[in-house]
Amino acid sequence: MRNRWLIALSAVGIHISIGSVYAWSVLTRPIMQVLGWSLSETTWAFSIAILFLGFSAGFLGKYVEKYGPKRSGLVSMAFFGAGMFGTALALYLGSLPLLYLFYGAVGGIGLGVGYITPVSTLVKYFPEHRGFATGLAIMGFGFAALIAGPVMQRLTEEFGLVENFLILGTVYMVLIGASSLYLKPPAKAAAARMMAGQGNAAQAPQAALRGADVLALGVTASEAMKTWQFRALWWVFFVNITCGIGLLAVASPMAQEVAHMDAAQAASMVGIIGLLNGGGRILWSSFSDVIGRGYTYMAFFLIEIAAFALLAGTTDAFLFQALVLSIISCYGGGFSCMPAYLSDLFGTRELSAIHGRVLTAWGCAGVVGPMLVSLFREYTQGYTTILLFFAGLFVVNFAIATFLKLHGRRDAAGAAVTA
Repeated sequence: MRNRWLIALSAVGIHISIGSVYAWSVLTRPIMQVLGWSLSETTWAFSIAILFLGFSAGFLGKYVEKYGPKRSGLVSMAFFGAGMFGTALALYLGSLPLLYLFYGAVGGIGLGVGYITPVSTLVKYFPEHRGFATGLAIMGFGFAALIAGPVMQRLTEEFGLVENFLILGTVYMVLIGASSLYLKPPAKAAAARMMAGQGNAAQAPQAALRGADVLALGVTASEAMKTWQFRALWWVFFVNITCGIGLLAVASPMAQEVAHMDAAQAASMVGIIGLLNGGGRILWSSFSDVIGRGYTYMAFFLIEIAAFALLAGTTDAFLFQALVLSIISCYGGGFSCMPAYLSDLFGTRELSAIHGRVLTAWGCAGVVGPMLVSLFREYTQGYTTILLFFAGLFVVNFAIATFLKLHGRRDAAGAAVTA
């Protein structure tokens, strides 16, 4: 039997590698300066990567369930590594289509497969702390930019853009490969022992049954998609990411324009955003184990209603930063709590596949969020309207989350699971 803390470490190893995609903005200006591409041309590579992340996770979730985390992790390694090396070739040749193909499409597939690979396995090793378990891995994705950003900047300055991708591509392939080789789901007997360890000896028979349930019970991805609960979760996930990633896309220029912060102050805020994005994932997901996923999402949306509404009317630098960081904390928490919420509702039988289908919302939001912000900014000459629009979307999200909490209870393949 594998050590479950090393399983968790392996999950972090995969996510902290593929999460480097969030550091793309560090390379935007150097790429524009060297190759003469526009800002929109350069940033489209990131949007395409997120699009392919979401949809590859959706369509390849069944593959992860069928062949297991080790093989799917190695597939992620191959695609993500090919994406990094192909990006180096695209920059060497100065080819924008090749950049979109390798960084966006090929690398994006590696992102999607890698993102969902360890989630189902982690839940099975931590059956009584599902939020904490999934938060551990997804925290790595959020924190990755804090590590990758400075490293990319230094490598680019010291060696060049092409060499940066060659070096990091090699490092990430080794890290993802080693992490994937350790991943292995627990046997039913091992899961039963873990469940039994949560209680006393008198509870052991029941715990053993529940340990087997952790591996076997639940609905299929196709069955889950037919439920109103799945559609509700897809929508609230889409809105949370659309608004969060839209804010992330303009955080620095918005801080300078609205709150009159200088460039250094705005850059410092962006660094703290990375910390809150990662830290919020583990803190919120652990908190959800205490109060439940339903109440946690209700809390997210209440906070975001207030924060976006206040953000639309503030010019104070301190309040501006506090509100942005609150939103980003909820944005990150929405990612880390989702797999546990899905396992609460639908069981763990095909959790990776179901999680992958929900992640198609991320792919859509990665395009819609920044586009909405840029369109509203262009036509209204400010950010007030789009921020109030986002606050209105979260009013709808709160109503849906409340209904899910009150009426989302369902039976997953014979096991009573609750929202």
